[in-house]
Amino acid sequence: MPRLARLDIAGLLQHVIVRGIDQCDIFNDDQDRQLFVARFATLLSETGVRCYAWAVLSNHFHLLLMPTTTSLSHFMRRLLTGYAVSFNRRHKRSGHLFQNRYKSIVCEEEPYLLELIRYIHLNPLRAGMVASLEELDTYPWTGHAVLLGHRQFATQETESVLERFGKRVATARRNYRQFVADGIMTGRRDDLVGGGLKRSQGERENHEYESFDERVLGGGDFVDSLREDFRLRDKMKSVVTLTQLLEIVSTALTIDPDSIRKPSKSRGPAAARGVICHLAIYELGYTGREVGKFLYLGPTGVSLASRRGEKLLKANSKLAKKIMSAIEK
Repeated sequence: MPRLARLDIAGLLQHVIVRGIDQCDIFNDDQDRQLFVARFATLLSETGVRCYAWAVLSNHFHLLLMPTTTSLSHFMRRLLTGYAVSFNRRHKRSGHLFQNRYKSIVCEEEPYLLELIRYIHLNPLRAGMVASLEELDTYPWTGHAVLLGHRQFATQETESVLERFGKRVATARRNYRQFVADGIMTGRRDDLVGGGLKRSQGERENHEYESFDERVLGGGDFVDSLREDFRLRDKMKSVVTLTQLLEIVSTALTIDPDSIRKPSKSRGPAAARGVICHLAIYELGYTGREVGKFLYLGPTGVSLASRRGEKLLKANSKLAKKIMSAIEK
């Protein structure tokens, strides 16, 4: 898909994921991890960025941050550049250490803050870096041990997290740990790494689609509020217009674009409308209402067409690849 601008403004909760280039390890030993965590803590203090959760693994790491006066991009540039220089010097290597782009997902605080804290802090257990929750409780390379009071990390937001679990610190820590324990059996949570409603909205009784965006973890109302924010309007716009998508699909299916937007049950135009509905909603982030207005379809018509389009693209991988390649240009 075309590269979308990051949604980087103060006051937005961000789940950041950074991986090593070509899946290489970016932490070879505990000294590497200590150097990274020390730099991370210093930058949090200097920039006022708030940290709610973090986990350092071998070839990637997770952070749950909220920038205040410093942009996320500035913070991450200082963090990654400084660590890469230190890592390369220490291990006598050169070249890039991280993938070209870190992944940042804007998250709706309610109901996702606590779910993300649990998800991030359980990563070392899921990855087999610790064998049990008891071992994770004192593991030094996540914020979990900090919340339990077993490790020190002064710049982590501990009070604001623990107060959600109880008024007394001891009670809050006990409840928090139980909350984490309850999440062990949930396994992977692909729904927590962006495009929230794309994976979860499924069939809707009113045949209406809520807004969503691959860069956002949150409900349709939250996505709409971001689109209405004057600081984000340009960044929230799709880089492919519906008119461009119409041209791409009509060319791929060799159908007159005007016939696609006219009421017709003919197989060709109907198939094209389906493909446009599915891609516009599930890949480009348009609302069902926007697509319906463009194609002169009601909510039910958009819903049914989208399902037809999805089936067609799944059944014809060559066509799907052709259309996606055109979109990505």
